[in-house]
Amino acid sequence: MDDRLFRNVMGTFATGVTVITTEIDGDIHGMTANAFMSVSLHPKLVLISIGEKAKMRERIKKSKTYAVSFLAEEQKEVSMLFAGQLKEKREAEFDRLNGMPVIKGAIASLTCNVVAEYEAGDHTLFIGEVTDMRFQEEAEPLIFYQGKYRGLKALKESISS
Repeated sequence: MDDRLFRNVMGTFATGVTVITTEIDGDIHGMTANAFMSVSLHPKLVLISIGEKAKMRERIKKSKTYAVSFLAEEQKEVSMLFAGQLKEKREAEFDRLNGMPVIKGAIASLTCNVVAEYEAGDHTLFIGEVTDMRFQEEAEPLIFYQGKYRGLKALKESISS
């Protein structure tokens, strides 16, 4: 199977956009990710998938904690910042949740302690037990679909046309 075809097929699965953060010795590290899912309600477990070449992989292995911030529709530039897509130097704004850095203005944020790691192909799956969470009910999510950022309204329009 062709790698480009696989990427195109996977791109037709619309996902929310998250920023994964962790902190080591007072330094905050983050990366944009859409490989996130809920795993279990009892206990509350979530999963993130981090590529073997990503610096964040070793940072999470070291800290044994991570936070996930679900980005709001107007936070496209925040996603681009943590994806390394912005040319100009910018600083992200953080809040704290359970003592961990989370993205300010995110729709929802949760903090996790890593309870399991699994090597899967060229990625590591980190299962985290949720230690705290918060959300804003009124915000719209940032969506990633077919290689582009979208809001829910634009996504609905592109799917129906």
